[in-house]
Amino acid sequence: MKTLNLSILAHVDAGKTSLTERLLHTVGVTDELGSVDAGSTRTDSLALERQRGITIRSAVVSFVVDDVTVNLIDTPGHPDFIAEVERVLGVLDGAVLVISAVEGVQPQSRVLMRTLRRLRIPTLIFLNKVDRAGADPERVLRDVAEKLSPAVVAMGAVRAPDTRDAVCTPYGRGDTTFTDRLLDLLAGRDDALLAAWVADESALPYPRLRRALAAQTARALVQPVFAGSAITGAGVHELIGGITGLLPAGRGDADAPVSGTVFAIERGPAGEKIALVRLFAGTIRVRDRLPVGAHLALVTAVRVVANGTDVAVPSVGAGHIARLWGLSDARIGDPVGVPPRRAGLDRQFAPPTLETVVVPTRAADRAAVHAALSQLAEQEPLINLRQDDRQQQLTVSLYGEVQKEVIEATLADDFGLAVGFEETTTVCVERLAGTGAAVELIGVPPNPFLATVGLRVAPAPAGAGVRFRLGVELGSMPPAFFAAVEETVHRTLRQGPHGWQIPDCEVTMTHSGYWARQSHSHGTFDKSMSSTAGDFRNLTPLVLMAALTEAGTRVHEPVHRFRLEAPADVLGALLPALARLDAVPVSTTAHGGSYLVRGEVPAGRVHALKRRLPGLAHGEGVLETEFDRYRPVRGRAPVRPRWDHNPLDRKEYLLAVARRVTGR
Repeated sequence: MKTLNLSILAHVDAGKTSLTERLLHTVGVTDELGSVDAGSTRTDSLALERQRGITIRSAVVSFVVDDVTVNLIDTPGHPDFIAEVERVLGVLDGAVLVISAVEGVQPQSRVLMRTLRRLRIPTLIFLNKVDRAGADPERVLRDVAEKLSPAVVAMGAVRAPDTRDAVCTPYGRGDTTFTDRLLDLLAGRDDALLAAWVADESALPYPRLRRALAAQTARALVQPVFAGSAITGAGVHELIGGITGLLPAGRGDADAPVSGTVFAIERGPAGEKIALVRLFAGTIRVRDRLPVGAHLALVTAVRVVANGTDVAVPSVGAGHIARLWGLSDARIGDPVGVPPRRAGLDRQFAPPTLETVVVPTRAADRAAVHAALSQLAEQEPLINLRQDDRQQQLTVSLYGEVQKEVIEATLADDFGLAVGFEETTTVCVERLAGTGAAVELIGVPPNPFLATVGLRVAPAPAGAGVRFRLGVELGSMPPAFFAAVEETVHRTLRQGPHGWQIPDCEVTMTHSGYWARQSHSHGTFDKSMSSTAGDFRNLTPLVLMAALTEAGTRVHEPVHRFRLEAPADVLGALLPALARLDAVPVSTTAHGGSYLVRGEVPAGRVHALKRRLPGLAHGEGVLETEFDRYRPVRGRAPVRPRWDHNPLDRKEYLLAVARRVTGR
């Protein structure tokens, strides 16, 4: 029995979840057809998913067709959840990209297709809603070839589109127009096929073309296009045939060392953590001890999805997806066993560029809200939960406004907690303008701590991260004291002088010193006479902030690249509107009756641009945006309130601490 791990991807409202339900019904997993409108879908389990008719979290169901077990992963279609989608793509064997035959190619469709092609994931395209008013499969097929991939071929014809009687008829060996078109497409990417055709046209019967199509689809060189309707079921049988006949099944050696990855985290009825794992090699058995990330875990239970039912099994082999219990320290992205080498699994997602403060409706619920958000952060690490004890605030990062609704609904439905949100703000970073240094010596006022710490800071290239180096002898202090300094450096750089994270910086420890453990004459240890790791943790932020102040930092804001298509007659009004939103066009190109504008726009203005575009372009504008980089803020830099004391008032703070420290 072969296994195929498949995902269905689409722009919002293209019919992805409806197609999933139709597939499950067609193969016999469900007796009744689930409906998005009725909130009865099998894969949308969250209340908000059922209410709004969108998918938010990945869900896994399974079915069997002939000798192929298909694990179907239903992924989000809303752009606010693109990170969730990309995490799943790295564990797939193939994908189906759904395009509406009415609306055609949408911005999110382009983003998804670019990602699929970058990761070289075998993909089928399904033109859905051929029965809907306004459906035009031929126009949309041309749209797909122009905007998504030129290497597409229609696998059938649609009769009576735009009506409830729409029927999809597959092409076969007798359709010479189809076989000629298929041969042209395949031969252009296969020299052996081209040579065989030149030598003898009759040497290429349809079965050989079909095998060549499957081979090139498996290599992500071509994308076969099917058409149909998830509502009426037209064309779905043909799509199922394409899934099992053209997409490659998962491969892996069940006897090899275990190699897999955690791609999702769930919580069970008792609150226990469940890790969803794609296994690329080896076999996992109950009671196995496995390295998971940086920890060793004991697998206490294994379950797989079989024909729509969650089934307990004693083991699971290569190629499968399983739910594992016992991996209490697992995080999304952790390798299981030997880290797999596979495109997409090491994907570094663009950081969320928005943030908001979560406000409990009842102040007494703050601790409970923090605990609940901590669980949500396991399922979506990029929300980057932070707690400000001084201001009594809980902050999360966002990709878009819809995530607020998800967090609010999840806290209410799953935890019984009511929350609100403050206004969404843009997440900036700070970068060093130069170099700086500072030092505090042990026993020299106003330093009240039994530690000597000297630090020098210097800029680092974007993406380099924080690098901590020793400019003193390694044996000059106990290792625990050096570790305390390094840990505190990383923690302190989460908020620079302006309150924003400093993601890239080189920090060198230039001075070190401590007082060794001392005792009174009667033999008792005197803490006031001996340095501890706490002295270094308390002093390091003050020295580091002084060095950063001398170096100077500049606030940088996130910038998105944008690609905007709009009718030619609105360009005159569109360009001034872009300028008012601080968007900077880089190029403007004419395409028939429309213009393509490329440029950059501050991340904080993207939402406003999306909101205003329909009115500016008479509903015909198509906008794509993607995080590009951080750039220096123009004008007055925004300052975020610090979570802790302000070490910039160094002397005053040190004296205040000294007054609180007794026995020194």
